[in-house]
Amino acid sequence: MTSSTTYTILAPVSAAALLVAGLALTDHLPGPASAEQAAHTNHTPGQGEPLSLTESVEHRTAATGAAQERAVLDYWSPQRMAEATPIAGLVGDAVEGTGNLLAPDDDVELHSAPNADSTGEPWTGGGLVTRTTGKVFLTMDGRDFTCSASVVDSENASTLVTAGHCAKDGTGAWAENWTFVPGYSDGEAPHGRYTARDLLVTPQWSEQADDSYDFAMAVVNTDGGETVQDRVGAQDISFDTWSEEQTQAGVQIHAFGYPSAPPFDGSELHYCSGPTTPDTGGTTASGMGCGMTQGSSGGPWLTDFDASTGEGTVSSVVSFKYSDDLDTQYGPRLNSQARQLFDNAQQL
Repeated sequence: MTSSTTYTILAPVSAAALLVAGLALTDHLPGPASAEQAAHTNHTPGQGEPLSLTESVEHRTAATGAAQERAVLDYWSPQRMAEATPIAGLVGDAVEGTGNLLAPDDDVELHSAPNADSTGEPWTGGGLVTRTTGKVFLTMDGRDFTCSASVVDSENASTLVTAGHCAKDGTGAWAENWTFVPGYSDGEAPHGRYTARDLLVTPQWSEQADDSYDFAMAVVNTDGGETVQDRVGAQDISFDTWSEEQTQAGVQIHAFGYPSAPPFDGSELHYCSGPTTPDTGGTTASGMGCGMTQGSSGGPWLTDFDASTGEGTVSSVVSFKYSDDLDTQYGPRLNSQARQLFDNAQQL
């Protein structure tokens, strides 16, 4: 089900106002594959036989082959990466520019140690999460934007989970130049850069822009012949966290991402932690107190998180905020449809 408030996706770049979709940084991109092919088939790199996907998966082939990968990597010069901005987005009324999209508390302490009730501090605890979470760079309608994503344990060792609007602009275009930088830190790529070769979303997102399905899977190419999972590790992923009983009781979450709108600058990994409550605005998402801003979209929501090791289980992703409640961040349930996305993605 879609949000009960007015839902608007990113307006054309030429529009004066940015109409929005969640803490969402919706992403555009025309690509080489036809819409029909993109929705149902993929070519495994180095092979000619198409792989059929289930009808519950919308699919887009991204960079395949050395030439396309190099073109994407060359596109992301240090200057372009530094100038990429998060797409302004909220579920609710349209806003002019980004002036109203600050964190609810613009004096967030940026140098505190990890704590049990963070609302947007930098993560200083180290561990696996600092390697498996990364910053995403993508292009939409000729403009460059950022998101976040996480490596999850998969058969192909190359699957990431992110927000749906970080792969496709709802009912609009797909993202292009999609590149993942695990462990991104102040302009540095300590573990390399990984271009997407496949992006997958659900029909509910692709055809209805339904916030309850604002999740996506990305399959990335290797870097120097090494898969992202082999290089940085991976988090577990779960599709049965959000039973009605668990949801009502309040699932404990650690959320991570790279917020880039003020007062944040997207240079370092930040986090929020605390209990969740069901959304009453018309989606099946859950909310948690969080001051992270745009740029954190697609970052992982981790359950059973161990702060000493940085390990947890991805159960949702940073998705959206309501325009009249900047204190609460929402994440969709990773459900049976998300499992189908994942099962298809890890076979690509």
